[in-house]
Amino acid sequence: MPEFPFRRAFCLGRRSAAGIAAAAVAALALTACGSDTGSKADSSAPSSGSFEPVTIEHAFGKTEIQEKPTRVVTIGWGSTDAMLALGVVPVGIEKQEYGGDANGVLPWVADKLTELDAQTPTLLPSANSADPAYEQILKLRPDLILAPYSGITEEQYGKLSKIADTVAYPKQPWSTTMEEIVTVTGRSLGLADEAERVLADIDATVAKAKAEHPEFDGLTIATLAYGSNELYTYTQADPREQVLRDLGFETAPSVLDLTKTADPGAFYVPFSFEQADRLTSDVLLTYSASEDELEALEQNPGYRSMPQIEAGTVAKVVGEAEVAAVSPPTALSVTWGLPELVDALAEAATSAS
Repeated sequence: MPEFPFRRAFCLGRRSAAGIAAAAVAALALTACGSDTGSKADSSAPSSGSFEPVTIEHAFGKTEIQEKPTRVVTIGWGSTDAMLALGVVPVGIEKQEYGGDANGVLPWVADKLTELDAQTPTLLPSANSADPAYEQILKLRPDLILAPYSGITEEQYGKLSKIADTVAYPKQPWSTTMEEIVTVTGRSLGLADEAERVLADIDATVAKAKAEHPEFDGLTIATLAYGSNELYTYTQADPREQVLRDLGFETAPSVLDLTKTADPGAFYVPFSFEQADRLTSDVLLTYSASEDELEALEQNPGYRSMPQIEAGTVAKVVGEAEVAAVSPPTALSVTWGLPELVDALAEAATSAS
């Protein structure tokens, strides 16, 4: 499997479920009576009148939020950005090792915190092949946990729900669109109207880029990620594919054919180096975490056999932060990473026209 920075393969750790649940209940009782040992930055939201109770449906049922959340923890990808775009600072966020700075803070998140004159929230360990940081989350005394774009399991959701109201993804893990993340976050915080305005601004940004590049319209596109043993393409279930369609591209038929070999709802499809020439398209978009990774891809015989290489219609996004910004984009990263993505696509599209 490739280095998918935002698709955390959550699984149970070595501690027993019963042990974690018991510790959570005990700690919750203590913190409810104790002093504030939580984040340096409480959640704060713009005034929007009285809060109306809301019910959020998701893959594991329904979450009823009766009172306006004031201490929110985010898990996974995108919900931190959605909150900040709405002017609300979480009390706890997961570190983002891929694309983040030495502390695990993404550049567009750091920029927005500075704009809001807010301190960095408490940084939680990223749940990479592990459980969410239950005990540390508990210490923050959240009244809401947002995980609309994550990979939490039903068991993990159950344990998080013992700590605070928890909102999971709508249907499939790691497949929630940016629009859904912003909408769910806005509804959960009582800021649905503000969320609509955030989305309208994003739509306008993407629409402007599309209008400036009519050469994108109707061209087919495929995405490609490099693994040490395989290549990967993203399916239409993946949000990063959606932004390419929003820019005017069409998903290549070869991607749809490969998707038939994957599990239902899969966001990516692996295939061997020897099958690389099956991934045909007018434009090929590659994601590489570094120049070294790009060089390894370009030296691969399977990659060199692809027709887009000879045609000169390959767009390249290189660098962890650059890849993170557009794969998939968030309420904050879309404006941070879109210009570089569009420039790369424009060069490839011109060669394909």
